[in-house]
Amino acid sequence: MSLARKITCAINNNYKKEYKDLYLPEKKPSIIDVPSMNFIMIDGKGDPSHEEYHLAIGALYALTFTVKMSKMSGKQPQGYFEYVVPPLEGLWWISGGAFNFEERDNWLWTSMIRQPEFVTPEVYSWACDECRRKKPDVDSSRARFETITEGLCVQIMHIGPYATEPESVSLMRAFMADNNLIDETGSERKHHEIYLSDPRKTAPDNLKTVLRHPAAYRL
Repeated sequence: MSLARKITCAINNNYKKEYKDLYLPEKKPSIIDVPSMNFIMIDGKGDPSHEEYHLAIGALYALTFTVKMSKMSGKQPQGYFEYVVPPLEGLWWISGGAFNFEERDNWLWTSMIRQPEFVTPEVYSWACDECRRKKPDVDSSRARFETITEGLCVQIMHIGPYATEPESVSLMRAFMADNNLIDETGSERKHHEIYLSDPRKTAPDNLKTVLRHPAAYRL
């Protein structure tokens, strides 16, 4: 990330606005080369309506806001800047194959939240210790800090209920076929969702979700 872009990001403090190519695609498929990004993430299994998924999300936000609010204790990391917490994201797959929207009990997932560039493994370790001290009821033991580079992908803005996502995925696959691309979604490169709406406050028909599939050019 260039110094100029770091400064711009620090001023704008909103990743969704600064990186519109990543978070605000059009309602039609497009190609994107996704750069390396740092995340706090937790793995799990099963239907997202299960308690395990909700506990994981709670832990992710607890750690994320521990980092964000470090300024209040005077322990903000070197290079800290004010920012809006990026949206919740999820990687989804099924053991040994591509993600299947119907096999909910067999779903494997990684729930994750992007972290600012100043967050290092050392900063993350501090946040874990601080979170355990201040929020002992939150189990953050399964969380980890990791850098992900997705590379070449096709994505689309899906508007509507999560149950209708296969309609947008079909558009993405047709787009790949027309552009000499292979859909590489599976257990290695995974189905990716970015949740721009709060389902507790947004009508299902108005939910906005970025759908992203890894791709490769056909040889």
